[in-house]
Amino acid sequence: MTLVESDRSADRLGSVSSGNALELRGVTKMFGALAAISDITLTVASGERRAVLGSNGAGKTTLFNCVTGDFFPTNGTVRLFGEDVSRFPAYERIRRGLRRTYQISLLFNGLTVTDNVYLACRGVSRGRFSFLRPRENDTLQTRAAELIAAVHLTEWSDVPVSSLSYGQQRQLEIALALAGAPRIILFDEPAAGLSPTERSELVSILNGLPGHIGYIIIEHDMDVALRVAESVTMMHNGRIFKEGTPEEIENDQEVQELYLGDGHG
Repeated sequence: MTLVESDRSADRLGSVSSGNALELRGVTKMFGALAAISDITLTVASGERRAVLGSNGAGKTTLFNCVTGDFFPTNGTVRLFGEDVSRFPAYERIRRGLRRTYQISLLFNGLTVTDNVYLACRGVSRGRFSFLRPRENDTLQTRAAELIAAVHLTEWSDVPVSSLSYGQQRQLEIALALAGAPRIILFDEPAAGLSPTERSELVSILNGLPGHIGYIIIEHDMDVALRVAESVTMMHNGRIFKEGTPEEIENDQEVQELYLGDGHG
């Protein structure tokens, strides 16, 4: 069974929706008198790959937190596959197919790669509360092996996470996000701290994900972001500044002046 075949249920679920994975309408988040994000209106289609870019303090992470349920918006609505989830806790959004990675690694360093991915698969399965040991033909073991292959870590399956390079740990986080047939994933700076070789590996992994899995990527590395996204949203001072294709954003004079610098002219 392949990664694509095992996620056919997500395809069927996605076909029921309106065609949009995520819809934000007038989303604002206040911290006291400070508006971290203001009047964000954004639509991401099912299966779409979008980059959200901007300098530090632009509001990107706050936007992610409002989507995932870590923060509730002060004003506005968040719809996930056509359903208003603005006041849903994070676990309810996970049940509806949303996943997220974080800037700081959240891994079990004393366990192997396989153990980490197996536990992620077990955590979103119906048998997650069972204390029985997995059998040799456990379908979750098979699924874990598929996800490990999808992020190019098969050779390190039995290696403790603490022995992996930083880049390999970021690859493992993607495998964890893929557990349980996600329908949309939010990647929070996955290329941060990676070497050029590791960034190329990351691009290959993201571009190789099944087509029905959409994602939004926050990224400071413009070269990575523009190679894995089909649409780009630029943020500035908590608001949407520009939207367009990677080519349009890269060639936009105002974007170059604010974010890209002379080397991207």
